[in-house]
Amino acid sequence: MHRHHLVLAAVTAVAVIAAGFSVSLVAWLGGVNARVGSGGVGGPFNLVDDRGAAVTETVLAGRPWVIYFGYTFCPEVCPTTLNDLARWMKALGPDADKLNYVFVTVDPARDTPQVMHDYVSAFDPRIRGFTGTPGEIAKVAREYGVYYQRIPTSDGGYVMDHSAALYLMGPDARFVSLIHYQEDDATAVDKLRRLAALAGSS
Repeated sequence: MHRHHLVLAAVTAVAVIAAGFSVSLVAWLGGVNARVGSGGVGGPFNLVDDRGAAVTETVLAGRPWVIYFGYTFCPEVCPTTLNDLARWMKALGPDADKLNYVFVTVDPARDTPQVMHDYVSAFDPRIRGFTGTPGEIAKVAREYGVYYQRIPTSDGGYVMDHSAALYLMGPDARFVSLIHYQEDDATAVDKLRRLAALAGSS
């Protein structure tokens, strides 16, 4: 009986996690699709970079950019994605320098500019970290159709559930494409190379 209860509990836990993931995925895809359908992915923002300087969307203007939303305390998805991005940047060779790369936190309470700087520079110094107030982060997340939610943990802390795609934006600030979580290297590098080819076309 005891073993039966353990198995049942395990199955229930998996079902709850799966259901939560499904809700997160649906919420995110719905947000992205709505933004893409309206031609409105991206928009103005007022944030702070990882060196403490105020930044707006104008710092990215004129060059295509890659933007990702996550947080530095992320246990797996964010470091995996940024490691992938750093590897793809190397594969691009000189074309990598035609793009801007931005990591926007969805956890501004913990991700100060210094924390962001230490984090992103460990992957590639060309990646910039952006943070801000909770309201500023919520605004830019809405502009990109990004899903995120704070999830309490049993130890009194929390993790952030969030969407996990890289947004590719043209030099004219128009949405181009997505690179999905753990997309294969060949496809991702091809998308980035095509994005770099747009440099100077705005």
